[in-house]
Amino acid sequence: MIVVAGEALIDLVPQGTGALAALQPALGGGPYNTAVALGRLGSPAAFCSRVSYDAFGEALLDRLRETGVDVASVQRGTEPTTLAVATVGEDGSAAYSFYVDGTADRLFQAPSALPPGTRAVSFGTCSLVLEPGASAYEELMRSAAARGVFTALDPNIRAGLIPDADAYRARFKSWLPSVTLLKLSEEDARWLGGTPEEWLAAGPAAVVITRGGDGMTAFTADGGTYAVPGERVDVVDTIGAGDTVNAALLHGLAARDALTGPALAALGPDGWTDLLGFAARAAAVTCSRAGAEPPYAHEVDG
Repeated sequence: MIVVAGEALIDLVPQGTGALAALQPALGGGPYNTAVALGRLGSPAAFCSRVSYDAFGEALLDRLRETGVDVASVQRGTEPTTLAVATVGEDGSAAYSFYVDGTADRLFQAPSALPPGTRAVSFGTCSLVLEPGASAYEELMRSAAARGVFTALDPNIRAGLIPDADAYRARFKSWLPSVTLLKLSEEDARWLGGTPEEWLAAGPAAVVITRGGDGMTAFTADGGTYAVPGERVDVVDTIGAGDTVNAALLHGLAARDALTGPALAALGPDGWTDLLGFAARAAAVTCSRAGAEPPYAHEVDG
């Protein structure tokens, strides 16, 4: 079981140009997309979050169930669902503004236990910024790591939600001793500051940096560096691409029985190249269609 902990929300995606373009609601949130992608790839997955009882919340849970994701660990609340208004650039890149005050996912509380058979827990995005839930997710990350559970972190920076950038950067560094796999985009790496070597020295066994259409590179604690190019595809938008990479990496590591720090180090050049290539193919499929629509296993393996 791979558990994904974090927010589920509704993306409002413009269907035209201009400030008053019609907005199409779409199911989203970085952790939510990661959970859906894991389910579509065929990994046993569970979602750990707090979701509203409103119609949006029900739709979010329905999709998880349809994808085979376990929702027994989802907490519920009467507060509304978080909304994210997306803006899609000419190159397909997406930017967001958020409506988060008083929403259900912010009141998440750390569970007393993870689902039976949990091998890994994935964290990231808004859920690690918005209090009081952020501290609860942080507590879950630290407790899972202390029990020897593989932990993955994708900061997925949303700068507009972070009131104190320096405080967040310091908090990010404090998480690293509890992180096994750190994945982040080139843009996030620049915003956070530091280098893969500095982050590896703080705790993670591996760091993966994504570079959009230029592919991705893995850095390992034993000094290894492994890179693959991006898969060429006609990009519709990039919504959910990074989340798909998260899922593909975790799915591939689980298939290789490599959800431990030492196993990451033992992958070697061939193992890392295969794993990163799989993640690049999965992300390309997501970019080839509108919204966060991760691939099914047959779309990547084929």
